[in-house]
Amino acid sequence: MKIRLKVISLIVLVQLLLVSFAAAESRKDLNFPDILDYKTLKCDLHIHTVFSDGLVWPTVRVEEAWRDGLDVISITDHIEYHPHEQDIPTKHNRPYEIAAGMAKEKNILLIKGAEITRDTPPGHFNAIFLTDMNALDTNDFLDAVKIANEQGAFVFWNHPGWKPEAKGWLDIHTKLYENKWIQGIEAVNGDTYYEDAHRWAVEKNLTIVGNSDIHDPMSEGISSNVDHRPVTLVFAKAKSPEALKEALLEGRTTVWHGKQLIGREKYLDAIFKASVKAAKPYYRYKDTVWFEVKNTLCIDIQLEKTGGAGPEKLTLPANSTTLLKTKVKDDAEEVKLSYTVKNFLIAPDKGLAIELIIQLQ
Repeated sequence: MKIRLKVISLIVLVQLLLVSFAAAESRKDLNFPDILDYKTLKCDLHIHTVFSDGLVWPTVRVEEAWRDGLDVISITDHIEYHPHEQDIPTKHNRPYEIAAGMAKEKNILLIKGAEITRDTPPGHFNAIFLTDMNALDTNDFLDAVKIANEQGAFVFWNHPGWKPEAKGWLDIHTKLYENKWIQGIEAVNGDTYYEDAHRWAVEKNLTIVGNSDIHDPMSEGISSNVDHRPVTLVFAKAKSPEALKEALLEGRTTVWHGKQLIGREKYLDAIFKASVKAAKPYYRYKDTVWFEVKNTLCIDIQLEKTGGAGPEKLTLPANSTTLLKTKVKDDAEEVKLSYTVKNFLIAPDKGLAIELIIQLQ
């Protein structure tokens, strides 16, 4: 009897452990630092479900976002395009309603959004922080964008240049810009970096965003420092819809695309300084010192020398420490290493200029 009770107790214990393990989930986090007293929110603000031309249920997008280390998503199904309408009713607000509960459970901030989908030109535009998507279902394109702005939306131009025959900043875009009905632009959409869009963002002070525009299921295991969905880093005062919106309207963003960060100099410089630390030399022999440089960022940092000491080209691998050596003068108190960060783009083909200061005493 005692043996039987012990066996039963063991079975119950194993079952409880299995339940406990099943209830626990873990993921690899994306290591982007908080900067300039802001919280860095990792966002994908352009994704689709079966309620337009996507191939997954809204809750799947929440699961994928959590798995990929995101903080914020916006489901932005097309207002005008519904290829599954014979099976899925056209209800513009429904994807948000379906996903909202799971988003709370996964600690994902879910923002109500939609895509205004017209022929190119004028192109496709996302509106997020909407209150009612149904109001955007109108025949006139400018009316739809105006209504989105009246709801307090943040509106951005999606994938500019995706149709080569309609590339360029046109009169309709000038009208949107002059009316302040467009606040952002996708420099990155999916696998594509739009150089013109990046240039327009710099010239016209539009907020730079980059998103997946995912339609298919997001493949598992693709999150790495190279193979990953595009992510918009938003530097917000808090993880809340209000703080996120304020940060987007103020242009406090950077885009993570492939091996690159794309953004304004102020924020890229802050990311670099928060992530890269050069220690004092641990060894000196005659006119040479050896020292460590640590990169805590989740991407490799590619450096090219612009002057001073150090190697001509240098890669600081993600989440790693690199050993370096350089020549020094006898009476030097510090060594300056001047570089351009080739994969931190502050404008098309223009990397971030930085200095690494090595204290010798």
